[in-house]
Amino acid sequence: MISFTNQIELRHLVYFKMLAEELHYRKAAEKLFISQSALSQQIKQLEQLIQISLFDRSNKKVALSESGKSLYKDAVQVLNKVESALTNLELIKIGNTGQLRIGFVASAMQSVLPGLLKNFHKECPNIKFQLDELNNREQLMALKNEELDLGFMRSNHVDAGYDIRSVYKETFSLVLPQNHPINAETFINIGQFREEPFILFPNDQSQLYYQQIINLCADQGFAPKIAHRSIHAPTIFKLVEYGMGVSVIPTSLAHTENKEIKFIELKKITQRTELYAVWKKKSQNPALPHLLEMLTNFTL
Repeated sequence: MISFTNQIELRHLVYFKMLAEELHYRKAAEKLFISQSALSQQIKQLEQLIQISLFDRSNKKVALSESGKSLYKDAVQVLNKVESALTNLELIKIGNTGQLRIGFVASAMQSVLPGLLKNFHKECPNIKFQLDELNNREQLMALKNEELDLGFMRSNHVDAGYDIRSVYKETFSLVLPQNHPINAETFINIGQFREEPFILFPNDQSQLYYQQIINLCADQGFAPKIAHRSIHAPTIFKLVEYGMGVSVIPTSLAHTENKEIKFIELKKITQRTELYAVWKKKSQNPALPHLLEMLTNFTL
């Protein structure tokens, strides 16, 4: 083992990570509750120990060097592992047996997650949950950095190091202003909206879902005129209410107290949108297999 690893302390990585994120000594020092000179000294000490410059410093600007970018990715994972280990130790001390960090898109909370977590809590009451609502891309990044143990997303594009399982399949629903002339009785197909602006989830946030909507329209011989983009159902509903366009959402999200909009479920089309569970194949969280086993047998 390289000798300098015995001289690097956890605080070096904590200080480095903060400066790498802030790229400003004063701001980083304030968040660490230390002086700017103390932070500068610790960073210099770390660079001297590894004999590599981690930051490019010019004209009073701070930027990560290529080596710094590489170390940052590893430092994030190391610090996350330490935090997770300490959390699990604390849970064991007070009589609990673990923690699961779960990411989810909003529609998962309207379909699979509530029942699944309720049942799991009954069988494994000592395993705690940390829930984070994140889009598909954010979940994949958090899984990569080991900030999540399990993600529920509308994307099946994952790397080889991950396992993926379809957990819920559902229909699409149109979102229209309440005063729109088309209703459930007069609706024929989505081609009736070819001249209207659409409000969709961003392509870069949910490529699979986005492409499905494009395909729905293409089946009726048109490309949707995308006027606005949002990943949040309440925002989409407000935009529809104000006449900014129509939208297509998973049916599990098609409910609201907003009386100025209405929904039409697209039951007669063959396409369905799927929710996927994604996790790292080499996950070392001992609580995860219990939830995955229950997920295999879970039905709504």
